Amino acid sequence: MSSDGPQEQGQGAEEVPEVFVVTGMSGAGRSTVANVMEDLGWYVIDNLPTIMLPQLVELATEADDGRAQGLRPRKVAIVLDIRARGFADLHESVEKLRASGWTLRLLFLDATDEALVRRFESVRRPHPLQGTGRLLDGIQQERARLADLRSSADLVIDTSGLNVHQLSRKIHPLFTTTAGHKVRLALMSFGFKYGVPLDADYVFDMRFLPNPYWVPELRSHTGREAPVAEYVLRQEGAGDFLDSVERLLEPVVAGYLRENRKYVTLAVGCTGGKHRSVAVAEELASRLAGEDVETFVVHRDLGQE
Repeated sequence: MSSDGPQEQGQGAEEVPEVFVVTGMSGAGRSTVANVMEDLGWYVIDNLPTIMLPQLVELATEADDGRAQGLRPRKVAIVLDIRARGFADLHESVEKLRASGWTLRLLFLDATDEALVRRFESVRRPHPLQGTGRLLDGIQQERARLADLRSSADLVIDTSGLNVHQLSRKIHPLFTTTAGHKVRLALMSFGFKYGVPLDADYVFDMRFLPNPYWVPELRSHTGREAPVAEYVLRQEGAGDFLDSVERLLEPVVAGYLRENRKYVTLAVGCTGGKHRSVAVAEELASRLAGEDVETFVVHRDLGQE
Protein backbone atom coordinates (compact mmCIF):
# COMPACT_ATOMS: atom_id res chain seq x y z
CA MET A 1 0.00 0.00 0.00
CA SER A 2 1.05 3.54 -0.63
CA SER A 3 1.74 5.69 2.42
CA ASP A 4 1.62 9.01 0.62
CA GLY A 5 -1.53 10.17 2.39
CA PRO A 6 -5.00 11.13 1.22
CA GLN A 7 -3.85 13.67 -1.33
CA GLU A 8 -3.07 10.74 -3.64
CA GLN A 9 -6.71 9.63 -3.69
CA GLY A 10 -8.80 10.10 -6.78
CA GLN A 11 -12.03 11.02 -5.02
CA GLY A 12 -13.49 14.20 -3.59
CA ALA A 13 -13.24 15.01 0.07
CA GLU A 14 -16.99 14.58 0.49
CA GLU A 15 -16.68 10.92 -0.57
CA VAL A 16 -13.98 10.02 1.93
CA PRO A 17 -15.40 7.75 4.64
CA GLU A 18 -15.51 8.84 8.25
CA VAL A 19 -13.04 6.97 10.43
CA PHE A 20 -13.48 7.09 14.21
CA VAL A 21 -11.15 5.61 16.81
CA VAL A 22 -13.22 4.85 19.92
CA THR A 23 -11.28 4.45 23.14
CA GLY A 24 -11.25 5.60 26.75
CA MET A 25 -11.37 4.34 30.30
CA SER A 26 -12.16 0.68 30.90
CA GLY A 27 -15.74 0.46 32.09
CA ALA A 28 -16.74 3.78 30.53
CA GLY A 29 -19.06 2.23 27.93
CA ARG A 30 -17.08 1.30 24.82
CA SER A 31 -19.18 -1.82 24.16
CA THR A 32 -22.41 0.18 24.34
CA VAL A 33 -21.07 2.84 21.98
CA ALA A 34 -19.79 0.18 19.55
CA ASN A 35 -23.21 -1.52 19.50
CA VAL A 36 -25.00 1.78 18.81
CA MET A 37 -22.61 2.68 16.01
CA GLU A 38 -22.97 -0.77 14.47
CA ASP A 39 -26.76 -0.46 14.58
CA LEU A 40 -26.43 2.89 12.79
CA GLY A 41 -24.49 1.34 9.93
CA TRP A 42 -20.89 1.86 11.03
CA TYR A 43 -18.36 -0.86 10.21
CA VAL A 44 -17.00 -1.66 13.69
CA ILE A 45 -13.61 -3.29 14.30
CA ASP A 46 -12.76 -4.28 17.87
CA ASN A 47 -9.23 -4.20 19.36
CA LEU A 48 -7.24 -4.01 16.16
CA PRO A 49 -3.47 -4.14 16.82
CA THR A 50 -2.36 -0.51 16.77
CA ILE A 51 0.39 -1.19 14.24
CA MET A 52 -2.32 -1.99 11.67
CA LEU A 53 -4.18 1.30 12.14
CA PRO A 54 -2.48 3.22 9.28
CA GLN A 55 -3.05 0.35 6.86
CA LEU A 56 -6.70 0.04 7.82
CA VAL A 57 -7.33 3.77 7.46
CA GLU A 58 -5.69 3.77 4.04
CA LEU A 59 -7.70 0.72 2.95
CA ALA A 60 -10.95 2.31 4.11
CA THR A 61 -10.28 5.64 2.42
CA GLU A 62 -8.57 4.68 -0.84
CA ALA A 63 -10.48 5.06 -4.10
CA ASP A 64 -12.57 2.14 -5.37
CA ASP A 65 -10.96 0.28 -8.25
CA GLY A 66 -14.31 -0.98 -9.52
CA ARG A 67 -14.00 -4.48 -8.10
CA ALA A 68 -15.38 -3.50 -4.70
CA GLN A 69 -17.89 -0.94 -5.96
CA GLY A 70 -20.51 -0.30 -3.29
CA LEU A 71 -18.88 -2.66 -0.79
CA ARG A 72 -16.27 -0.38 0.77
CA PRO A 73 -17.49 0.83 4.20
CA ARG A 74 -18.22 4.55 4.32
CA LYS A 75 -18.23 4.79 8.12
CA VAL A 76 -15.56 2.92 10.06
CA ALA A 77 -15.25 2.71 13.86
CA ILE A 78 -12.10 1.20 15.37
CA VAL A 79 -12.71 0.32 19.03
CA LEU A 80 -9.56 0.03 21.12
CA ASP A 81 -8.84 -0.39 24.81
CA ILE A 82 -5.69 -0.57 26.87
CA ARG A 83 -5.44 -4.34 26.35
CA ALA A 84 -4.99 -3.98 22.58
CA ARG A 85 -1.58 -4.92 21.24
CA GLY A 86 0.55 -1.81 20.84
CA PHE A 87 -1.99 0.41 22.62
CA ALA A 88 0.83 2.47 24.15
CA ASP A 89 1.63 3.74 20.64
CA LEU A 90 -1.97 4.73 19.78
CA HIS A 91 -1.53 8.44 20.51
CA GLU A 92 1.57 8.59 18.31
CA SER A 93 -0.17 6.65 15.51
CA VAL A 94 -3.20 8.93 15.56
CA GLU A 95 -1.05 12.07 15.48
CA LYS A 96 1.03 10.74 12.59
CA LEU A 97 -2.09 9.98 10.56
CA ARG A 98 -3.49 13.43 11.26
CA ALA A 99 -0.19 15.07 10.31
CA SER A 100 -0.32 13.17 7.02
CA GLY A 101 -3.70 14.69 6.28
CA TRP A 102 -6.01 11.76 6.98
CA THR A 103 -9.54 12.50 8.15
CA LEU A 104 -9.45 10.59 11.41
CA ARG A 105 -11.34 11.42 14.59
CA LEU A 106 -10.91 10.22 18.14
CA LEU A 107 -13.77 9.59 20.57
CA PHE A 108 -12.75 9.26 24.22
CA LEU A 109 -15.16 7.81 26.79
CA ASP A 110 -14.57 8.94 30.34
CA ALA A 111 -16.17 8.57 33.77
CA THR A 112 -15.30 9.49 37.32
CA ASP A 113 -13.25 7.12 39.47
CA GLU A 114 -16.29 6.60 41.70
CA ALA A 115 -18.51 5.60 38.77
CA LEU A 116 -15.90 3.19 37.41
CA VAL A 117 -15.39 1.57 40.81
CA ARG A 118 -19.15 0.98 41.12
CA ARG A 119 -19.32 -0.58 37.65
CA PHE A 120 -16.42 -2.94 38.18
CA GLU A 121 -17.73 -3.95 41.58
CA SER A 122 -21.22 -4.59 40.18
CA VAL A 123 -19.89 -7.08 37.61
CA ARG A 124 -17.26 -8.45 40.04
CA ARG A 125 -14.43 -8.23 37.55
CA PRO A 126 -10.90 -6.83 38.07
CA HIS A 127 -9.58 -3.82 36.23
CA PRO A 128 -7.16 -4.75 33.38
CA LEU A 129 -4.30 -2.93 35.16
CA GLN A 130 -5.24 -3.84 38.71
CA GLY A 131 -2.83 -6.74 39.15
CA THR A 132 -2.44 -7.51 42.84
CA GLY A 133 -3.34 -3.96 43.86
CA ARG A 134 -6.65 -2.23 44.53
CA LEU A 135 -9.30 -1.61 41.90
CA LEU A 136 -8.79 2.14 42.29
CA ASP A 137 -5.04 1.72 41.71
CA GLY A 138 -5.75 0.17 38.30
CA ILE A 139 -8.19 2.93 37.36
CA GLN A 140 -5.78 5.70 38.32
CA GLN A 141 -2.91 4.03 36.49
CA GLU A 142 -5.02 3.78 33.34
CA ARG A 143 -6.13 7.40 33.64
CA ALA A 144 -2.49 8.53 33.78
CA ARG A 145 -1.58 6.46 30.72
CA LEU A 146 -4.51 7.83 28.71
CA ALA A 147 -4.05 11.51 29.58
CA ASP A 148 -2.45 12.40 26.23
CA LEU A 149 -5.13 10.55 24.27
CA ARG A 150 -7.90 12.32 26.15
CA SER A 151 -6.35 15.74 25.57
CA SER A 152 -6.11 15.12 21.82
CA ALA A 153 -9.63 13.68 21.41
CA ASP A 154 -12.09 15.30 19.01
CA LEU A 155 -14.97 14.25 21.22
CA VAL A 156 -15.01 13.40 24.94
CA ILE A 157 -18.15 11.86 26.45
CA ASP A 158 -18.69 11.63 30.19
CA THR A 159 -20.72 8.50 30.99
CA SER A 160 -20.59 8.81 34.79
CA GLY A 161 -24.28 9.34 35.45
CA LEU A 162 -25.61 7.37 32.50
CA ASN A 163 -26.97 3.84 32.33
CA VAL A 164 -26.74 1.80 29.13
CA HIS A 165 -30.00 3.16 27.72
CA GLN A 166 -29.18 6.78 28.53
CA LEU A 167 -25.73 6.45 26.95
CA SER A 168 -27.30 4.95 23.83
CA ARG A 169 -29.70 7.90 23.56
CA LYS A 170 -26.83 10.35 23.98
CA ILE A 171 -24.65 8.65 21.34
CA HIS A 172 -27.37 8.18 18.76
CA PRO A 173 -27.72 11.80 17.51
CA LEU A 174 -23.93 12.22 17.30
CA PHE A 175 -23.57 9.54 14.65
CA THR A 176 -26.77 9.90 12.65
CA THR A 177 -25.98 13.35 11.29
CA THR A 178 -26.46 14.21 7.64
CA ALA A 179 -25.01 17.65 8.25
CA GLY A 180 -22.00 17.34 5.99
CA HIS A 181 -19.39 19.99 6.75
CA LYS A 182 -21.04 21.39 9.86
CA VAL A 183 -20.15 21.72 13.51
CA ARG A 184 -22.28 19.39 15.66
CA LEU A 185 -23.10 21.41 18.78
CA ALA A 186 -24.55 19.60 21.78
CA LEU A 187 -26.41 21.86 24.21
CA MET A 188 -26.38 20.04 27.54
CA SER A 189 -28.39 21.19 30.55
CA PHE A 190 -27.25 19.97 33.96
CA GLY A 191 -27.58 20.58 37.68
CA PHE A 192 -24.54 21.78 39.61
CA LYS A 193 -25.71 19.69 42.59
CA TYR A 194 -24.98 16.59 40.46
CA GLY A 195 -21.57 17.78 39.22
CA VAL A 196 -20.22 19.58 36.16
CA PRO A 197 -20.09 17.35 33.03
CA LEU A 198 -16.59 16.05 32.32
CA ASP A 199 -17.10 16.30 28.57
CA ALA A 200 -18.12 19.98 28.41
CA ASP A 201 -16.05 22.27 26.17
CA TYR A 202 -17.84 25.35 27.53
CA VAL A 203 -19.78 25.74 30.79
CA PHE A 204 -22.27 28.51 31.56
CA ASP A 205 -23.94 29.13 34.92
CA MET A 206 -27.63 30.15 34.89
CA ARG A 207 -27.87 30.66 38.63
CA PHE A 208 -27.73 34.42 38.07
CA LEU A 209 -31.38 34.19 37.00
CA PRO A 210 -34.31 33.89 39.46
CA ASN A 211 -35.18 30.25 40.16
CA PRO A 212 -38.66 29.13 39.01
CA TYR A 213 -38.50 26.50 41.76
CA TRP A 214 -39.57 29.21 44.21
CA VAL A 215 -42.66 30.04 42.16
CA PRO A 216 -45.27 27.54 43.43
CA GLU A 217 -47.17 27.19 40.14
CA LEU A 218 -43.91 26.53 38.22
CA ARG A 219 -42.09 24.24 40.65
CA SER A 220 -43.45 20.96 39.28
CA HIS A 221 -42.88 21.95 35.64
CA THR A 222 -39.64 21.95 33.61
CA GLY A 223 -37.83 24.34 31.32
CA ARG A 224 -39.18 22.46 28.32
CA GLU A 225 -42.67 23.72 29.12
CA ALA A 226 -43.81 27.14 27.94
CA PRO A 227 -44.70 28.73 31.31
CA VAL A 228 -41.25 28.00 32.76
CA ALA A 229 -39.37 28.91 29.56
CA GLU A 230 -41.23 32.20 29.27
CA TYR A 231 -40.56 33.02 32.92
CA VAL A 232 -36.82 32.29 32.59
CA LEU A 233 -36.25 34.02 29.27
CA ARG A 234 -37.99 37.26 30.23
CA GLN A 235 -35.82 37.78 33.32
CA GLU A 236 -33.38 40.70 33.35
CA GLY A 237 -30.07 39.62 31.84
CA ALA A 238 -31.39 36.52 30.04
CA GLY A 239 -31.62 38.16 26.63
CA ASP A 240 -28.21 39.83 26.99
CA PHE A 241 -26.68 36.47 27.94
CA LEU A 242 -28.17 34.70 24.91
CA ASP A 243 -27.00 37.46 22.56
CA SER A 244 -23.51 37.32 24.06
CA VAL A 245 -23.22 33.55 23.57
CA GLU A 246 -24.26 33.92 19.93
CA ARG A 247 -21.54 36.54 19.36
CA LEU A 248 -18.98 34.49 21.30
CA LEU A 249 -19.49 31.39 19.19
CA GLU A 250 -19.30 33.08 15.78
CA PRO A 251 -15.46 33.13 15.60
CA VAL A 252 -15.29 29.82 17.46
CA VAL A 253 -17.44 28.01 14.88
CA ALA A 254 -15.46 29.57 12.04
CA GLY A 255 -12.24 28.31 13.63
CA TYR A 256 -13.64 24.82 14.21
CA LEU A 257 -14.64 24.60 10.56
CA ARG A 258 -11.13 25.62 9.48
CA GLU A 259 -9.62 23.02 11.79
CA ASN A 260 -12.16 20.36 10.74
CA ARG A 261 -13.42 19.94 14.30
CA LYS A 262 -17.00 18.72 14.17
CA TYR A 263 -18.12 18.05 17.75
CA VAL A 264 -18.55 20.57 20.57
CA THR A 265 -20.44 20.37 23.87
CA LEU A 266 -21.77 23.52 25.49
CA ALA A 267 -23.07 22.86 29.00
CA VAL A 268 -25.62 25.10 30.68
CA GLY A 269 -26.09 24.61 34.42
CA CYS A 270 -28.42 25.66 37.19
CA THR A 271 -28.98 24.29 40.68
CA GLY A 272 -30.95 21.14 39.87
CA GLY A 273 -30.92 21.00 36.06
CA LYS A 274 -34.70 21.20 35.76
CA HIS A 275 -35.78 24.80 35.06
CA ARG A 276 -33.33 27.56 34.07
CA SER A 277 -30.64 25.47 32.39
CA VAL A 278 -33.22 23.47 30.42
CA ALA A 279 -35.02 26.54 29.12
CA VAL A 280 -31.77 28.29 28.15
CA ALA A 281 -30.30 25.16 26.47
CA GLU A 282 -33.45 24.81 24.35
CA GLU A 283 -33.36 28.49 23.39
CA LEU A 284 -29.65 28.37 22.50
CA ALA A 285 -30.18 25.27 20.37
CA SER A 286 -32.80 27.16 18.38
CA ARG A 287 -30.70 30.33 18.06
CA LEU A 288 -27.39 28.67 17.18
CA ALA A 289 -28.63 26.22 14.53
CA GLY A 290 -27.76 27.46 11.08
CA GLU A 291 -25.81 26.97 7.89
CA ASP A 292 -22.60 25.99 9.69
CA VAL A 293 -24.02 24.53 12.92
CA GLU A 294 -26.29 21.58 13.64
CA THR A 295 -27.56 21.51 17.21
CA PHE A 296 -29.14 18.92 19.47
CA VAL A 297 -30.13 19.06 23.13
CA VAL A 298 -29.31 16.69 25.99
CA HIS A 299 -30.96 17.27 29.39
CA ARG A 300 -28.65 15.29 31.66
CA ASP A 301 -30.40 15.76 34.98
CA LEU A 302 -34.00 16.39 33.99
CA GLY A 303 -35.17 13.09 35.50
CA GLN A 304 -33.33 13.52 38.80
CA GLU A 305 -35.31 13.93 42.01
